Amino acid sequence: MRLSRLGVFLLLALAVITTTNCAYYNQIMARKELVDGSTAYRERKFADAEALFRKAAARDPQGLTVEGRTAQVFLARTLHSQFIGNRIVTAKADEAIAEYKKALALNPNDQSSYKAVASLYENTQRPDEWLKWVTERSTNSQVEPQYRAEALTSLAAKQNTCANEVTDTEKTKKTIKKDGKDVFQFIKPESTEDFERLKVCVATGNELISKAVALEPDAVKNAKSLDVKSLKDDELKKIQDLIKIFESARSYKASLTIQAMRLAEMEGREDDKNRLKAEADQARASFVELSTVNRSIQAEIEARIAVAEEAANKANANANKK
Repeated sequence: MRLSRLGVFLLLALAVITTTNCAYYNQIMARKELVDGSTAYRERKFADAEALFRKAAARDPQGLTVEGRTAQVFLARTLHSQFIGNRIVTAKADEAIAEYKKALALNPNDQSSYKAVASLYENTQRPDEWLKWVTERSTNSQVEPQYRAEALTSLAAKQNTCANEVTDTEKTKKTIKKDGKDVFQFIKPESTEDFERLKVCVATGNELISKAVALEPDAVKNAKSLDVKSLKDDELKKIQDLIKIFESARSYKASLTIQAMRLAEMEGREDDKNRLKAEADQARASFVELSTVNRSIQAEIEARIAVAEEAANKANANANKK
């Protein structure tokens, strides 16, 4: 049977209306499930919260709505909390990781979900998976530069720890007198294996942290001239979050340069040792400069909170007098 033009039009119109209504209904129901799930979560009824968040996430698996994306993150966090409550049940950690990864597929710059996965890999003692996860983050072009820098800094921090395990021992770190003062002298470890490991860690760590620092934006480079009082509250928080990332990067730049200096001393490369010491001092000063800016931002944030609290207390006191 052939349909008339009017019939085809009416069928299409009905399909659009039905689809629209269905999407709207799912959105409304997802909101309710998010509210009920959040209540269950606060009451530590994690099984109920999980079921509600799963329903809400299933209504929008592609994450086209705020509700769908929020439900996906909340589901992952609920599973994470269940694992934290009983770390023996590692299956919950695996489920949480899978759900966090779905959230990241919807929003690659969801830093909270990325960090949660990294933490779960560490908590379940899976260093190889942690390394793969963080390395992929550091090279993902979909991820904003500051978040890639943070991943690179995490990788560099591991290498710094590796190097320090070799250089900061009683057998490799000796106290001697120089110009009447106690100073440290770094001596090559007895183990050839340890020494080769040190060289790899120093080289790898410095390469990683140099890449992280290279991603530093102008907003951070020029942070010293920042007028914190002129910024709005949300602007203060945004610049502080950015500064914290590169404050850490600069700190590890200084630490890894010091490790390179220790290695140079062990190998008798006196000129390199002196050059690296100067570079380490400069890197440390750069870190301190950014750390000072961060403290000034935090002080401004706390001052504004104090003013707001004082105003609220006065308003309450005036209201009580009436």
